[in-house]
Amino acid sequence: MSVRLADVARMAVVTMKLFSRYMRREIFSATSLVLLAFLCLFSFFDFLAELEELGRGGYQLKHALIFVVLSLPSRTYEILPIAVLIGSLYALTHFARNSELTVIRASGVSTLRLLGALLKIGLVFAVLTFVIGEYVAPPLERQAQKWRLRSSGANMPQELRSGMWLRDGNFFVNVGRVQPDASLQNVRLYEFDADHRLIALSIAAQGRYQDEGGWLFSNVLQTRFLADQTQLVPLDTLRWASALTPDMVSVVMVAPERMAIGSLYQYVRHLEGNKQKTGRYEVAYWKKLLYPFAALVMMALALPFSLGNQRSINLGARVLVGVMLGITFYLLNALFSNLGVINAWPALLSAAAPSALFFLLTAVLMWLGDRR
Repeated sequence: MSVRLADVARMAVVTMKLFSRYMRREIFSATSLVLLAFLCLFSFFDFLAELEELGRGGYQLKHALIFVVLSLPSRTYEILPIAVLIGSLYALTHFARNSELTVIRASGVSTLRLLGALLKIGLVFAVLTFVIGEYVAPPLERQAQKWRLRSSGANMPQELRSGMWLRDGNFFVNVGRVQPDASLQNVRLYEFDADHRLIALSIAAQGRYQDEGGWLFSNVLQTRFLADQTQLVPLDTLRWASALTPDMVSVVMVAPERMAIGSLYQYVRHLEGNKQKTGRYEVAYWKKLLYPFAALVMMALALPFSLGNQRSINLGARVLVGVMLGITFYLLNALFSNLGVINAWPALLSAAAPSALFFLLTAVLMWLGDRR
């Protein structure tokens, strides 16, 4: 009897290994097709949005196309967990309709074991999401924004035409223009003393970051506010030792959600050190850390929808459910991020809430499925 049970267990292991390879191939194929379809759809809408910029400062159709292409990795990062959900749901429902899941479970493979196989596949997507979001999308997103500014002849995003304000210790900086190469133009450097009195105002035509650290301003007119007089001092160059880096300055071009984790961490620490608000950047930082795990949650969520008697269920209806759940997840991400910033919620809570809610939904559906 024990030998027979051992044979059954061995057969279940072999069957699960073969099915895992088959399932991995089908899920990868379905997810890739869904991702491609979503990228085409989002790229089309992005392109339509760029058409409004045509003719502004020499911005042409080819410039809009290149901008959309450079933005594709950022879109891929945003859409990938949703594509994983829909692709997995499609593949698993297809298995159920063909009674393949029924046969696998009848061979001794438990629901938890099936879930474990799915999570191994989901881990690949989680790693892929992290790599794209950390190493591929941020530099290309910066290049996309620089390309748009350069092509349109602009020096600053539309919403910052009055200049960008930065702070480093006792210095406040107003930057009139940020060039695509991260050099600065029309810079006003305000220096205050420990009692918050203005002691110097330096107006520079241009500023460049030095490799050894700090900024070098050229064509400077410095106004020094002394106790009994004011001095105007023209300077060819002025070196400013500052912790600000071009990456920090470039946040004006890239949304926090599309920055790299390292850049976000560095900028949050800088804002904290200067007693400035960090809410939006902290939420973006935690979202970047947690978002790859959404692929695992989405993969697990697809399983309970595909268990049970599925032969009478329309495959298209299940795909529609996946699309609706994916859109809900996408909207919840944006909703909790904005609510977290507005209401000053803990950044970790705001970033983790959507995935946590979907994980709870998965657990409830799995529990209900096992009770049937």
